[in-house]
Amino acid sequence: MTENELSPDSLHRELRTKLIGQNILYYPTISSTMDVAKQAIREGAGEGTIVIADHQTAGRGRLGREWLSAPDSSILLSIILYPKLEQLPRLTMAACLAVVQSIEKVTGLEPTIKWPNDVLIAGRGGGSRESEKKVSGILIESDVLGDSVNYAIVGIALNVNLEPATIPEISETATSLKEVLGQHVSRLTMLGSLLGEFEALYNALRRGEPIDREWRRRLETLGKKVVVRCGDEVQEGNAEAVDEDGNLLLRRTDGRLVTISAGDVTLKA
Repeated sequence: MTENELSPDSLHRELRTKLIGQNILYYPTISSTMDVAKQAIREGAGEGTIVIADHQTAGRGRLGREWLSAPDSSILLSIILYPKLEQLPRLTMAACLAVVQSIEKVTGLEPTIKWPNDVLIAGRGGGSRESEKKVSGILIESDVLGDSVNYAIVGIALNVNLEPATIPEISETATSLKEVLGQHVSRLTMLGSLLGEFEALYNALRRGEPIDREWRRRLETLGKKVVVRCGDEVQEGNAEAVDEDGNLLLRRTDGRLVTISAGDVTLKA
């Protein structure tokens, strides 16, 4: 089997899930797994359907940004779900935790989570938190009407064997499992583990069980002085806590405690 062989047959043999990944839409190259997932929903795709690709020509991250990756180097995945409204804000937590736990189990590395949706990992041989770079990003897109969620798509991109130095735009901020470990990592093994972890967490959400405690334990943002940017709005303060839905509780410099549901966080210099 070649490394770029993420075919449905190969993945079905790897998977131990009962819902996530039982229907697989695989493409060597597409514009975006998120766009294909939306089309699949319009065509009646069932819950747990996944869209995977070896390469995206127009992959995207949060806030309309482009997600850059070389062919056959990463896990580029979208998961179609039909959750209840109360589960929706916790899907980011589930996806981040699934990425972290699967990396831990497959590689032994110890990633952290940067609020709200980035997974970071220190360089080869460990290192300080300041040396951490982005190895994975999560994107949730949904359609909600009143109290009903028509659909949710969980997008996950994980740099497995990417060589960040070959993409100048991300060479200073991104890393990959291969770069940190110094050796090749099976994308098939990583994907199988990731989907298994996500299914367990999604099932916990469906049973009404909290997952925020474990997510909070992995957050590297808490307790730090940060700057949060959301559009034209900028707020500074101490990242004091997160609530059960994953919102950030920021103690501003004026002493006021504010709840932030989305934004870009950077450490205050």
